[in-house]
Amino acid sequence: MTTHNDSLEKIRDMSKDVKFGMLTTVDENSRLSSRPLTSQQVDAAGNMWFFISDEATFISAVQQHPEVNVNFSDVDDSLYVSISGRAEVLRDRQKAEELWNAMVKPWFPEGVDDPHLRLLKVQIHAAEYWDSGSSKMMQLFAMAKAAITGEQPKNIGEHGTLRP
Repeated sequence: MTTHNDSLEKIRDMSKDVKFGMLTTVDENSRLSSRPLTSQQVDAAGNMWFFISDEATFISAVQQHPEVNVNFSDVDDSLYVSISGRAEVLRDRQKAEELWNAMVKPWFPEGVDDPHLRLLKVQIHAAEYWDSGSSKMMQLFAMAKAAITGEQPKNIGEHGTLRP
């Protein structure tokens, strides 16, 4: 049985090398809308953190519909992760200092004191992932075999759901 810590560790591992995720929100017209964000951390409490600006157009969508989805994909490694959770926009200087790095400075030139700096905290509710773990050649071979035999491809990856 997968424990809370095991699930979080797996989510952390799968998302750490794929820094850019697509955050999907529901806009004021009940339409899905996505934009790229750079993940800063998945903490021990099961929260994913992002730096954002208070001028971001999607903030009102998050405030009206806090349920969001973040997708990460690494096509080269055939890894795909979909994380659902509840988002909250915060102004938290201590957390901003903890997460601060040189890559954020161009967006917030005044550092953690930038008046537009905010954090987006996504409390992770669940994650679903697909990880082939096999080389492209093995995947192509499995698909070619499936095309010839008419059977679904087998042993081309792992799929799972995690609930921290």
